[in-house]
Amino acid sequence: MSATAPLRRIALAAGLLLAAGLPAIAACPAPPPGPRPVTVMPAPGPWAEWRNAVNGLTGRLRGTDLAQARIAFVGDSITEGWQPNLFRMFYGHRGGLNLGIGGDTTQSLLWRLDNGHWPAALQPQAIVLLIGTNNIGHGNRPEDVAQGVGAVIEKLQRLAPQAKILLLGVLPRGIYANDPMRAPIARLNQMLAACADNQRVIYSEPGQLMVDGQGVLYDWVAFDWLHLTLTGYAILSTAIEGHLRLALQR
Repeated sequence: MSATAPLRRIALAAGLLLAAGLPAIAACPAPPPGPRPVTVMPAPGPWAEWRNAVNGLTGRLRGTDLAQARIAFVGDSITEGWQPNLFRMFYGHRGGLNLGIGGDTTQSLLWRLDNGHWPAALQPQAIVLLIGTNNIGHGNRPEDVAQGVGAVIEKLQRLAPQAKILLLGVLPRGIYANDPMRAPIARLNQMLAACADNQRVIYSEPGQLMVDGQGVLYDWVAFDWLHLTLTGYAILSTAIEGHLRLALQR
């Protein structure tokens, strides 16, 4: 195979998308040849609590007027736990819809998107995506998690082709900058930034505003140095506001 063959295939794929009236999908990390990592393979979460939360969200979606949803928030417990008053203040008038489920990984989120958690009627202008911290917590390699996030982005672009995606970098974990979780998160976020084309996918890294100059994450921002307090959600909501306004522009 010639060295230019992969480039021709990429150009052909981009041409087909453009011919269909869609911008080309952003260049997220893609699985290399060989066995696929578990992070890109849709699979339900193994916990009863996760299944109960999924069933509850499925029921709520049935009773929701999805045509009114302009912003869909997709992710794990950090998304699910968005402080309700702040969520209403920032997103209530914009038709904000919270699709977060605690414990989600990239693979369980992919499963949810295939199994009722993205009805065809849901066509928001913007999607806020925050996923990957549980994969890191489970010991998945940052390279594999990045591929999983890329698979989620590709799936969302196919389900809601007109929506812009605001991709959030994974937030810091642990008290200090030398916490074992910080380095893989930093590596993951470096790769996730490559998913952005500033047209269909916009990248933001709000976690930088949640730590002090020495990288300390205080418990008044994240009470267990992972999940956010009211102050943490205020920082998060404020940090992404400018990016979200760009994503909502037609």
